[in-house]
Amino acid sequence: MKLEKFYYDNQIVKLFAYATILWAVVGMLVGLYAAFSLVYPGLSMGIEYTTFGRIRPLHTNAIIFAFVGNGIFTGVYYSLQRLLKARMWSDKLSKINFWGWQLIIVAAAISLPLGLTTSKEYAELEWPIDIAIALIWVVFGWNMMMTIIKRRERHLYVAIWFYIATFVTVAVLHIVNSFELPISFMKSYSWYAGVQDALVQWWYGHNAVAFFLTTPYLGLMYYFIPKAANRPVYSYRLSIIHFWALIFLYIWAGPHHLLYTSLPDWAQSLGTVFSIMLIAPSWGGMLNGLLTLRGAWDKVRENPVLKFMVVAVTAYGMSTFEGPMLSIKSINAISHFTDWTIAHVHIGGLGWNGFLTFGMLYWLIPKMWQTKLHSIKLANVHFWLGTLGIVFYALPLYWAGFTQWAMWQEFSKDGFLVYGNFLETVTQILPMYFMRAIGGTLYLTGTIVMIYNLRVTIKQGSFQKEEAAEAPALEGEYTGPKEHWHRPIERKPVQLLILSLVVILIGGAIEMVPTFLVKSNIPTISSVKPYTPLELHGRDVYIQEGCNNCHSQMVRPFRYETERYGEYSKAGEFVYDHPFLWGSKRTGPDLHRVGGKYPDSWHYNHMIEPDRMSPNSIMPVYGFLIDHNVDTSTTVAKINAMRTLGVPYPEGYELIANDDVKAQQMQIVESLRGDEIEADPNTELVALIAYLQRLGTDIAMADESKTAEKQ
Repeated sequence: MKLEKFYYDNQIVKLFAYATILWAVVGMLVGLYAAFSLVYPGLSMGIEYTTFGRIRPLHTNAIIFAFVGNGIFTGVYYSLQRLLKARMWSDKLSKINFWGWQLIIVAAAISLPLGLTTSKEYAELEWPIDIAIALIWVVFGWNMMMTIIKRRERHLYVAIWFYIATFVTVAVLHIVNSFELPISFMKSYSWYAGVQDALVQWWYGHNAVAFFLTTPYLGLMYYFIPKAANRPVYSYRLSIIHFWALIFLYIWAGPHHLLYTSLPDWAQSLGTVFSIMLIAPSWGGMLNGLLTLRGAWDKVRENPVLKFMVVAVTAYGMSTFEGPMLSIKSINAISHFTDWTIAHVHIGGLGWNGFLTFGMLYWLIPKMWQTKLHSIKLANVHFWLGTLGIVFYALPLYWAGFTQWAMWQEFSKDGFLVYGNFLETVTQILPMYFMRAIGGTLYLTGTIVMIYNLRVTIKQGSFQKEEAAEAPALEGEYTGPKEHWHRPIERKPVQLLILSLVVILIGGAIEMVPTFLVKSNIPTISSVKPYTPLELHGRDVYIQEGCNNCHSQMVRPFRYETERYGEYSKAGEFVYDHPFLWGSKRTGPDLHRVGGKYPDSWHYNHMIEPDRMSPNSIMPVYGFLIDHNVDTSTTVAKINAMRTLGVPYPEGYELIANDDVKAQQMQIVESLRGDEIEADPNTELVALIAYLQRLGTDIAMADESKTAEKQ
């Protein structure tokens, strides 16, 4: 059979590898700043762009989509060409993928500190950037699928199954979760409201972890571990079970992020059941990765690439055991809203994604530069700094999570909360926060050691931009002997893509369709009314400042929560919330019942000088809110958008809405004046006070109505 000569494109791999390293440092530095700012809140210096609420999403986006995202492209562009014995279908599309992705990252890095956010975790970017993400993702997928179709290798290796599932599922997740109604160039409202928005968001959020941080990295694991160990993958049959069971089960698990919330109980139960079942395929994959090293464990002792990969796969196993455990309601009651969840996430992020990326870079770069790694000793130093960094990061946060939960639910003999002041439970865990920051410093230091090591390696080598290869062309249909039943599927990439799509759509559809169509899932509450126009403006300030990164708006039905905050949250209270703002972490207290709890002047002073109203508070200073006015020229667009989304504002109300804005502003200003505070009615702070004072009060109004009826 005639051999065809062709060249692998290493240039695109090099670009993505450089971007991976660059954004790793940026993402980690931002994370380190965020970690230290919780211990030293003065670090923000009263500057709006540096508050924790705005910086936290910058960190998560930089790590997930910039560092890990570029890591995915690095590994996929390298391995795909070799697994298919074909150059990428289009160099132009490869370059569009690279530069488009970097521009998206830059747009995120600019817009998030400016407070331009949708508030939805891991999907904070506004609608123009969302569209750009969808387009660039399609460019990547199109180039990948065309390369697969034009391949010279008949069977698709397991790594490629994971790449295909990643492409199609991320596209579905991103598009469905990004349905939003724009009102201006960089402002939009989620198409969904309240409970439904929460379900869609965590269907996306959980599966962003599954199909952006997990499945593509499993593909990389299946390629790079056998390469680094020079051994075949342990079990072909296990990889089949791992793939299909994982992508089918993962998509159901999103509701476990919403246990004990207002989400219908049946959906919570589905999330729990499928999460627990996930242990089987996850551990099947982990064992398949580790057992690939059978007979080669002696190499792990000396080979830093394998060291990083073994710890990465072990961290994957730990995370995928812990995740299902956290979906059990009694355990979730402890972990949710505490730092336990943050520790869990970072075992996966630092251990699984970080270490697998480092191992891949240590393997790739010497090969592409046709040289040896500059220093194995430095790579080992990096390994131990990174490992210690993970330990110092995670253990204090596990401890902090348990400690804070224990303090939240401790009652005295007389039946009162022992730690009635939420802040007491925060100051108690500040030493753990400091240790977490030290862990992050160690991890970043190790990364810098890697950069030096790879830089010297690159300088001493010679980059092979075009790598020559030979393979016979793929001709005709397969006519060989009968094979394993799964083999025909592996020969048909389009059918594999469609089958993957069907498999991942089942779980999402069964969970979402009834929640949207069956009215009894979201019982309405007649006393719940739309926000006033000023409250709507204040809500947008709340979103802009990322308050939901530290404060929840979901009182769970536990005695210790209802004693602390008030009546537990009901599904019907959120029907006008576009987007929902339940939050996922309580660095500060829950705010769902904060309306009317304090006078306007308390909120005013608390924003200007948090430490004055709450001594030892770690909340940043929000004094800049009195320097910015609410843009009332957008009131009409906001009311119109809300009406389009189903909020029952009367027709024509938008034309007089600003009259109500002024009236409510003056009401708050008069209230502040009563406490000897002279305030400008037009400021964002006044609007934020209006919103905070509204929170949770609809239920109180319903109770008052019932009392009046009885009388």
